[in-house]
Amino acid sequence: MKKTLSAGFASLLLTTVLSAPASALEVDGVDVPETYTAMGTELKLNGAGTRSKWFMDLYVGGLYVPSTISDGQAIINADEPQAITLHIISGMITSDKMKDATMEGFENSTGGDLAAIQDEVDAFLDVFSEEIVEGDVFDLVYLPGEGVRVQKNGEARSTIEGLEFKKALFGIWLSDQPAQEDLKEKMLGQR
Repeated sequence: MKKTLSAGFASLLLTTVLSAPASALEVDGVDVPETYTAMGTELKLNGAGTRSKWFMDLYVGGLYVPSTISDGQAIINADEPQAITLHIISGMITSDKMKDATMEGFENSTGGDLAAIQDEVDAFLDVFSEEIVEGDVFDLVYLPGEGVRVQKNGEARSTIEGLEFKKALFGIWLSDQPAQEDLKEKMLGQR
């Protein structure tokens, strides 16, 4: 009787696990969805991690691509739907701090050569002009032929045109000089 009950329970448990929907990846208390739909394309979570500075966790960044890939430069250069999500997990992030950190990221990802995309960078930084609070979510969605669609908490804020701008933007996290090396590795699914 005990053996039958155990086998029956194991079978029920296995059936439940196999039929349950895939759960999101949890990173620092944030449920990061496994998929993201952009331009009718279902993108897969490539990886996600936490951006920290001075021992403080600031945001959880997730990278979505059509097919998983561990080559940051290939993702930066790809002219295909992609998305980066930023889930703010600290009350220490202010509008000014986010603008400053993002500008530093643009400078690092372009080797300081922003002349060709300065107007686009300025337009992007304007998205961070509103107050930023813990729990805010920014979606940076690249759509070929359209540009980077920026959303804050699900509401469209701006669309910035150009593949060159997208390369610089995604380079903030994925270039040879990323915002944080271990965040880059996690977004690339390497850890």
